[in-house]
Amino acid sequence: MLCLCSQSQSRALLLQKFGIEFIQKPVNFDEDQIKTESAAEFVYRASKGKLEAAKQAYGLDMPLLSADSVIATQEGKILRKPQNREDARRILQLQSGAHIAIVSSVHFQCRDFLFVDTSATHYHLALFDEDDLEAYLQSGEWQGKAGGCMVEGFCKKYIQEVKGYESTAMGLQVETLLPWIRRANVH
Repeated sequence: MLCLCSQSQSRALLLQKFGIEFIQKPVNFDEDQIKTESAAEFVYRASKGKLEAAKQAYGLDMPLLSADSVIATQEGKILRKPQNREDARRILQLQSGAHIAIVSSVHFQCRDFLFVDTSATHYHLALFDEDDLEAYLQSGEWQGKAGGCMVEGFCKKYIQEVKGYESTAMGLQVETLLPWIRRANVH
């Protein structure tokens, strides 16, 4: 069993899908303290900060898994979790008809080793239908999602091209992480 140091429902669903036993215990880490223009650096530092907070709070009696994700526009602008509905609209409109990358970083530590990976999944999205976008905003499903994007939900029908793992876009590159979880004897 491992400790998922995140409140993300998407990450929990991914671990369940791959048959990995876990408990979910989020940690407090202030991502706003991170100052960088690089999406990869941002998620790396956020995931590492969460791992350090988890080690301090829980120790290493159980393997710890932390992660963070953001969306990067083609111009390199970092799109984080929307603060409110208007922010979600603004962020999602930046993604409509655009090329984006969803960048995720993961830190997995047990007593014997530390595994770190930062990966990206690249998408080309069609223009969003305005009525569909309004219904999505009304639903509130965008809350807590990097860039308000749900590649497994709202955005799925707009995907024209994808390069990379969907799991990375959902916040946890399980296919890359799985051999290391097995090495730690987590089932």
